[in-house]
Amino acid sequence: MSSPPRLAYAALVAVCVIWGTTYLGIRVALEAVPPALMGAFRWIVAGTLLVAYVRVRGQALPHVASWGSLALQGLLMIGFGNGFVNWAEQSVPSGLAAVVIATAPFFMAGVEAFHAEGERISRRAFLGLVLGFIGIFVLVWPDLHFDDRQGSNFVLGLLALQAACLGWAIGSSYSKRHPHGESVIGATAVQMIFGGLIMLVVGTLAGEWSRVSFHGRGVAALAYLTVAGSIAGFVSYIYALKYLPVSTVSIYAYINPLIAVILGALFLDEPFSARTVVAMAIVFIGVALVKQPATKPAPVRVDRLAEPA
Repeated sequence: MSSPPRLAYAALVAVCVIWGTTYLGIRVALEAVPPALMGAFRWIVAGTLLVAYVRVRGQALPHVASWGSLALQGLLMIGFGNGFVNWAEQSVPSGLAAVVIATAPFFMAGVEAFHAEGERISRRAFLGLVLGFIGIFVLVWPDLHFDDRQGSNFVLGLLALQAACLGWAIGSSYSKRHPHGESVIGATAVQMIFGGLIMLVVGTLAGEWSRVSFHGRGVAALAYLTVAGSIAGFVSYIYALKYLPVSTVSIYAYINPLIAVILGALFLDEPFSARTVVAMAIVFIGVALVKQPATKPAPVRVDRLAEPA
């Protein structure tokens, strides 16, 4: 086999950096747009731009018969996966949110175990689950307060992040068992648009329009999330997967939280201490144990998004 092109490694670096910055971007974008509408603007615009790209290249969009399946994936992976992250970051620091989201493989392993043909949880993976949740507890326990509103909002934010991971895991499992043979980018664009429309409905019903204020750095952050986070990051991810082993590409799950924590500390004065470092190390060890290599390489599926933020 020929060695992967250098551009593939550059694409992987882009994924690590771009998706590591989206947590900070979400936190800043919330200054201008409430969580559901922020997600709606981001994903509808990104999906529309990808549709235009597919059409300009003369490629076909997914058949209408598959839109129901894509809409469900959009609900689970964007509506739940990204929507709950947006909502949680109103009360949870962006760096901490990224570390909690890094536990998504735990949920994916659990969801797979419920399928008759899914992988069973091994002793090694179970140990990883235990270590991961211990790491999360070490990370958040000083901030768990149940006697004031601020502490309650923080706890609700943590629960929302767990819901995001669960939605992402269920959506990923469903996508794996309901593949679409059409254009990868076209199918993803439809998912983005449906996910964005769902968040638009939620934001409208929640009365978020009255809280929209398109000004300042919040708008710039929203534009960054749309162009860089949703489009550039995803295209880079697809390109990296095309030429690099999945195990190599998956290191982004370890790099993203590191970048998010550092950026949060530098730009938003979010907490960063020795306890944070220890907790992150415990979480990453747990994730490494859960993400044990398969005995037989599975076919790469890239017709779905790869990161709930």
